[in-house]
Amino acid sequence: MTTPDSAPESGMAQWPNGRLLSTAARLVEHAWVEALDTLGLTHAGLIVLHLLGTGAQSQTELARQARVQTQTMSRTLDRLEREGLVARIRDERDARRHVVTRTDAGTAAWRKARTLEADVFPPLDNADELRAALLQIISASSAERW
Repeated sequence: MTTPDSAPESGMAQWPNGRLLSTAARLVEHAWVEALDTLGLTHAGLIVLHLLGTGAQSQTELARQARVQTQTMSRTLDRLEREGLVARIRDERDARRHVVTRTDAGTAAWRKARTLEADVFPPLDNADELRAALLQIISASSAERW
């Protein structure tokens, strides 16, 4: 089996960490997008379905938690609503505001998507260490931006 360290012609063993991380991220993202597509979901849609697991929320609340602009969230919600995965309901306390809820179909799609990760990505011996390192990178990189 060829690994980055045993493939001198590729030179990957010499790549800086940033290049390794961005290459791995692109490959993972492509595989993840293809897997989600089999369920009729996008990555953004999956995030919304996950966030709605705690209950109904406004578009603004969802955008803040997902770290996207409200307009971006609106487009994601439009698609999810067309697919029947979420519903927007007028807030009883404020007629100008709508709350978003996950439908039964949305809950079913979210549950199916939860098992995709194990099917798409190979198990790693040091998955906990990798996860901790990724969380550290994300936290350090996003602290200034969000």
